[in-house]
Amino acid sequence: MDIEKIEKAFGLVLENIMGIQAELTTDFYDAFVEQNAAYLGALEFADITKVNNDKIRSMNLTKSEWQKLFQFVLLQGSRVAPMQANHALTPDSIGFIFNFIIEELHKERKVRVLEFGSGTGNLAETLLVYLQKELDYVGFEIDDLLLDLAASMSEVIGTDATFVQVDAVKPQTLEAVDLVVSDLPVGYYPDDETARHFQVHDKSEHTYVHHLMMEQSFKYLKETGFALFLAPDNLLTSAQSELLKSWIKENAHVAAVITLPSSLFKGAGKSIYLLSKKQLHTPTFVYPLTDLADPSVLQEFMSEFVKNVKI
Repeated sequence: MDIEKIEKAFGLVLENIMGIQAELTTDFYDAFVEQNAAYLGALEFADITKVNNDKIRSMNLTKSEWQKLFQFVLLQGSRVAPMQANHALTPDSIGFIFNFIIEELHKERKVRVLEFGSGTGNLAETLLVYLQKELDYVGFEIDDLLLDLAASMSEVIGTDATFVQVDAVKPQTLEAVDLVVSDLPVGYYPDDETARHFQVHDKSEHTYVHHLMMEQSFKYLKETGFALFLAPDNLLTSAQSELLKSWIKENAHVAAVITLPSSLFKGAGKSIYLLSKKQLHTPTFVYPLTDLADPSVLQEFMSEFVKNVKI
């Protein structure tokens, strides 16, 4: 990966986004989608946009370089046009932990993946670009801008992904998958009529959307499948957690809980939860991952995971 080349291309992409913003009087993310369309030749803007895109094409960026470049663009967007917390990108460092777990637990070459709340698409591209698997990926996302963003990034990078605009809580017709992943949105789900069909439904107030998504995701999993969720540290102790734990007891096994450094997140901390559909009776592997940048810390975690987690 050529960081100097990525930085040069990033500057050109950013210049184009700012130019398109001014030309269309639109926001950063809409201009980002338009820039991706212009790069692909679907739209034309001011001459400088074409010149810059020609320069980028001549760099012959690899998929991993594109993925890193787009992450820089999304980070820049978060500075100039912050999104709500549930729309923030999932950092690569967490995506690489997801990749390690998938490589370790799913030994087959092909893997069918469903992502609930694909958002900006950064987690999707981390999986699609770096996993040493043949991925059949589907992402569910309800927000049309995020959907356009993820789809346009995927097209530029050249990854094979399907993004569908749906409410992930509501049932869809879909072939069973090997794996569900999600950086779960956190909050209340407003549709009580839909929520009442779930075991985690809270009759006294709106039900947590992240609880509903966890239950719904298992309806798409193969019997040998598993799920990886990024969720609040207090998932199993917060309000409505008794309903969630009751559902887990009957339908899943919490194979691992990996706590993450609080510095990664604004506000409440988060952990990675690994759930298997098999009703195993092995102890839950609980591991405090203190530093995602220190190779020795990551190596120790991976060694302990391999020794202790079987699904």
